[in-house]
Amino acid sequence: MKPRVYAFANQKGGVGKTTTAINLAACLAEAGERSLVVDLDPQANATSGLGMRANGTSSYDLLDGAPLEELVKPTAFDNLFLVPSKPELAGAAVELSRHDDGDRYLAQALEHADGFDFVLLDCPPSLGPLTVNALAAADRVIVPVQTEYYALEGLAQLVQSINLIKTRLNPRLEIAGVLLTMADGRTRLSADVEAEVRRHFGELVFTAVVPRSVRVAEAPSHGLPVTHYDRRSRGAEAYWKVAMELVERR
Repeated sequence: MKPRVYAFANQKGGVGKTTTAINLAACLAEAGERSLVVDLDPQANATSGLGMRANGTSSYDLLDGAPLEELVKPTAFDNLFLVPSKPELAGAAVELSRHDDGDRYLAQALEHADGFDFVLLDCPPSLGPLTVNALAAADRVIVPVQTEYYALEGLAQLVQSINLIKTRLNPRLEIAGVLLTMADGRTRLSADVEAEVRRHFGELVFTAVVPRSVRVAEAPSHGLPVTHYDRRSRGAEAYWKVAMELVERR
C-alpha cells in the first residue's frame, strides 16, 4: 500500500514546521506506524532535531535521481526513518529551476516509498523549487501557523499557491489542516488570532493547539522530539493530540 505523503509548508519561517514534522513523525512511529521524514530544508533542522546528520548522501541525492532505499537512514527511534539534509541542498533549488520537469523530481523519487505508512516532507520557509517539489509530491499539506499578528496575511498567500499547484501539478493535493502553534494563552493577541484563523478556515483548523513551550524549544538541542525529551510536557501532550487528529483525518 502506498504511504500517505504530507508536506509541512509555510513560506514564513519560525512557525514550527520542522518541530511539527518531527514530533508528529515520532508520535506516529511510537504508535506503530512506519514513518519517514524527508528533510528538504538546507538548514537541516529536521535532521539535527532527530539527532542525526548527513554523512554522505542526503535529500540532495534524492532529487538527483538516487534510489530512495539507498538514502533512508534509521533513527534512534523505532519505526522512524530519515532522509537527511545538508547545506548543499540549496544548490538543488537552482538546478531544479533549469529543468522543464524540475517540479516533479521528488514525486518521481517517492513512487517507490512502499514499506512506509507515512512520509513527512519538511519544507524550507519559502515557496521556491524545493517546496513546490514537496507540494507536487504530497497527498496532503499541513500548514503550521504561529498565533501572531501577521499569520493570516501569509496564510492567504500560501493557500493561493497550494491551489495553483493543485491545478497545474498535483490534482490530488488537499490541505489536511491548519495547525496553530506557539499559542500563548496568557495574551489577548493569541486568542484573537486563533479566533480569526478558525473563522476563516473552519473545520480545516486542528482542534488541538500547540502551546508556546520551553520544553518544545529545548528538545532539538538534545536531538530529540519533545515527545521523547519530556513526554509529560504540555508540548508533548499537544503533539499527541494533533497526531491522533491527523490519523482521524486520514
